[in-house]
Amino acid sequence: MSRSKTMSNAAELLQREAQAWVVRLDSGGATADDARAFRAWCAQSREHANAFTQARGVWQQMSPAARQLMQGDARRRASRRPLASTGRRAFLGGAVAASVAYLAWRPPLGWWPSVGELAADYHTATGEQRTLALADGVQLQLNTQTRVNVPAPGAGREAAVELLQGEAQIAAAASQRVIVRAGGGEVAGQGASFNVRHTDGTVCVTCLRGRITVARAGRDATLESGQQLVYGERGISAAQPVDATAVMAWRRRLLVFHQVPLGEVVAEVNRYRTGRLILGNEALAQTRVQASISLDRLDDVVALIRDVYGASVTRLPGGIVLFGMA
Repeated sequence: MSRSKTMSNAAELLQREAQAWVVRLDSGGATADDARAFRAWCAQSREHANAFTQARGVWQQMSPAARQLMQGDARRRASRRPLASTGRRAFLGGAVAASVAYLAWRPPLGWWPSVGELAADYHTATGEQRTLALADGVQLQLNTQTRVNVPAPGAGREAAVELLQGEAQIAAAASQRVIVRAGGGEVAGQGASFNVRHTDGTVCVTCLRGRITVARAGRDATLESGQQLVYGERGISAAQPVDATAVMAWRRRLLVFHQVPLGEVVAEVNRYRTGRLILGNEALAQTRVQASISLDRLDDVVALIRDVYGASVTRLPGGIVLFGMA
């Protein structure tokens, strides 16, 4: 084999590895071992870091292809043929429709809108917040990474919202009834204000004003102002008192944490920033945090973890930051 062909094969292998790392880190299941392995991979040479940056550029250029996949036929192909390879052709070859569909449904690190976002009536990008005026007297506030559908009002003129993913705050005038459907359940109230968060397969409902009802799988519950419950595959939890100010903090562009494990803090911050913060130490992840973080200064989180908890910091391309024990 000639030297030029050998070098070409090595470059292609490096590109495949870079693409595979992006997908793995975006899977939501990255572990401390993954973080350490990724750090070691990037440290091998400047070419490794450059390959990661180049892979990101390719995915950004694929945005038009992702939009085309809104067509129903492409969706069916995506559901039948999940991504099986992270090779160069899988990422660049337009003929391999299933691979493109996978990337369109799960964009690495939020670098472009997913098909799910584009198909929703309204959506917000990473870090974006948005206000919508629906039926008479109903206001809908969308938080980061949120997708909603808004059907036309029914015969009773009640406002309806389908929260596909993310977080929304709903406020209705005294005479207006509103229904929010999320995660197989339904939240309803008249003249009420409430917050609904649908992430990671569970739905968290907080009543901020008035009274609301929550129903799922034949069970229902009532929430008064200042109460919260969670529902999912395990059913509906009991109503609990909650600090409504902390729940509503995102409306003031703040994240408020009261004795929350650092791992949960990092997971929440990751919803608002492009890239990913990764904790490479379990003891660090379990450390309790009391903090108020501005959404306009998320880089302060990196300094906080480094200076207060003594973590080492490694910055990588694509907004990825690895934390370890110094």
